[in-house]
Amino acid sequence: MIIPLRYVGIDVSKKYLDIFDEGLGVPERIANATQAITQIAARWRCDVLVVFEATGVYDLELREVLSQAGIRFARINPARARDFARASGQLAKTDPIDARMLAAFARAMQPETEQTATPARNALAGLAKRRDQLVRMRAQEKNRRSEADNRGMAERISRLIEILDGEIAEIEADIKALIKAEQEIADDARLMRSLPGVGPVACMQLIAKMPELGHVGPKQIAALAGLAPFNVDSGAFRGKRKIAGGRKRVRDALYMAALNAVRRADPFKTFYARLRQAGKPAKLALIAVARKLLTILNAMMRDRKPYLKDVPT
Repeated sequence: MIIPLRYVGIDVSKKYLDIFDEGLGVPERIANATQAITQIAARWRCDVLVVFEATGVYDLELREVLSQAGIRFARINPARARDFARASGQLAKTDPIDARMLAAFARAMQPETEQTATPARNALAGLAKRRDQLVRMRAQEKNRRSEADNRGMAERISRLIEILDGEIAEIEADIKALIKAEQEIADDARLMRSLPGVGPVACMQLIAKMPELGHVGPKQIAALAGLAPFNVDSGAFRGKRKIAGGRKRVRDALYMAALNAVRRADPFKTFYARLRQAGKPAKLALIAVARKLLTILNAMMRDRKPYLKDVPT
């Protein structure tokens, strides 16, 4: 006998989870805490798909409990959920309504389930996020120092920049230690770093934020990173293809990797030059190189084979 799939929508907030389980047909509210989530997840089995919006740290407990329980879940872009609600004629917005709408979205759209991240990868993602925050703060302070109208103020800012330098160095040391300590992550890093252009920062971001690498097809991985070109056509009009959506931090890291690759590695330098000679703008050509790098990385992770023999440490 085939057991039909049951859909559960969850609206996530800092303190509460509003849940609509199609099997019960009534909304519920529980605390956004491990114990409460574990208790309610115990009644769900392999015939359940749980859908909720991506809300950063607020859905972390939910993701971890569902992963440990082996329950399938999809974490979707909030804009996509809101567009679905409008298309369904649902203009009112409350937490219970949102939970019901997410269950309906799951049934209608059949979203792809999330690749489960290990605790080590979650820890790496947290360190990577904090590093990004500190780097942005340092860049802001450097800009302020360049605009300081007296030496005393510039010296104050310089002292803060030195503190930020130290914090960034400590975070990067923690990241390096974590990657080295986790065999699976270390193996992934070794493979990724064998590809020209992929440095430690791009490698870190890909490991932390792209667990799907090696597990999905090239078109899907490009879409997840926001590097897939989408048509802009209507009637006889044929617009320019544009990239859209995806994971911005991953896309930014791949863009910088592409910039490094076209400066240092002949295959990518030649590919870039050919696009430029064909009249493609520089930024568009770099995006194409970034997509090529991602496609190669995806194949490398799938086959577990490095790009080069000499892998940087």
